[in-house]
Amino acid sequence: MPAPCFAPLDPLAIDDLLSPEELAVRSSVRAMLDRDVEPHIAEWFETGGVEAPRELFGEFGRLGLLGMHLEGYTLPGMSSVDYGLACLELEACDSGIRSMVSVQGSLAMYAIWAFATEEEKQRWLPGMGSGQIVGCFGLTEADHGSDPGRMRTTARRDGDDWVLDGGKMWISNGTFADVAVVWAQTDEGIRGFAVPTDTPGFSARLIKHKMSLRASATAELVLEGVRLPAGAMFPEVRGLKGPLSCLTEARYGIVWGSMGAARSSYETALDYSRTREQFGRPIGGFQLTQAKLADMCLELHKGMLLALHLGRRKDSVGLTTEQVSFGKLNNVREALEICRTSRTILGANGISLEYPVIRHMNNLESVLTYEGTVEMHTLILGQALTGQNAFS
Repeated sequence: MPAPCFAPLDPLAIDDLLSPEELAVRSSVRAMLDRDVEPHIAEWFETGGVEAPRELFGEFGRLGLLGMHLEGYTLPGMSSVDYGLACLELEACDSGIRSMVSVQGSLAMYAIWAFATEEEKQRWLPGMGSGQIVGCFGLTEADHGSDPGRMRTTARRDGDDWVLDGGKMWISNGTFADVAVVWAQTDEGIRGFAVPTDTPGFSARLIKHKMSLRASATAELVLEGVRLPAGAMFPEVRGLKGPLSCLTEARYGIVWGSMGAARSSYETALDYSRTREQFGRPIGGFQLTQAKLADMCLELHKGMLLALHLGRRKDSVGLTTEQVSFGKLNNVREALEICRTSRTILGANGISLEYPVIRHMNNLESVLTYEGTVEMHTLILGQALTGQNAFS
């Protein structure tokens, strides 16, 4: 048997742990991104070009990326590892692109798939899976992010209808969504609704002046007397259990996706270190640069193993909320540090959009916060470890 080789881009031979089918999923997503997104992504980020990415949903649908881990309703029903690998490749391109897919599949589609009436599932899910219909997810409000239980958006009964009033903030896909999953306070507790965005009283305003996730559209949703039929309400869930279970799905994708941004930055720094010369030699020959690369390599591939372990476990026995928090907290935090270290290796070039590093770094500042801040995931783990609730 020949001696194994050490591969700088796959030092632990993680690819050997993936099946041919999983490798094919990864390759097909990477090929689509190389063809349709990579040539444009820096410009979309620089200009905040949120219109062009809307056209990508059809291609996402053709590849089976939208709701790819859900079954029925013409959806792919693929594995959690398949979905994770797709998220990794999407975020290696750009966090905003991965967010578009995650919000569609793990938040909006998952909420409808898990909690809506059968009529609403049939109405929305096939079109969302194909990319012909785009969804968004309205939970966060301007004054209530980490504490959604205090949301001010309300829904009241009026005869057989529901009437919604309020607003949601920082909503990805919101400006061009066809349906919004909106969570609101009712006399019965927090309930979810599938809201067609052409309903009178519904509007979405583009949030401008972002310095992160600039390649995806982020909106403020406004609901002013939005009248919905009774069937638009999700009958299967009430309270925060519904929206938090959706967030757990999305957080799982982030465990993988953040490693994509980290991989892109690590590979960029590694290549740069071999070609950039200072003091008459490539900077990769200096000890401090090698120390940075070694640390980046360690954290990246430990994070990859963590993501794969959680994916295999999700497919076999499922994951606890705490395990997903474990992955999200570790991998995003380490991915951001990898991007920052990569930026130092690139020096002044590290702030140029000619390279992906500063874009990944800025994007991960948002990923660090959304779907649960560092503080919230730390306290989730702290409570699980000690049995003591330190949230309030």
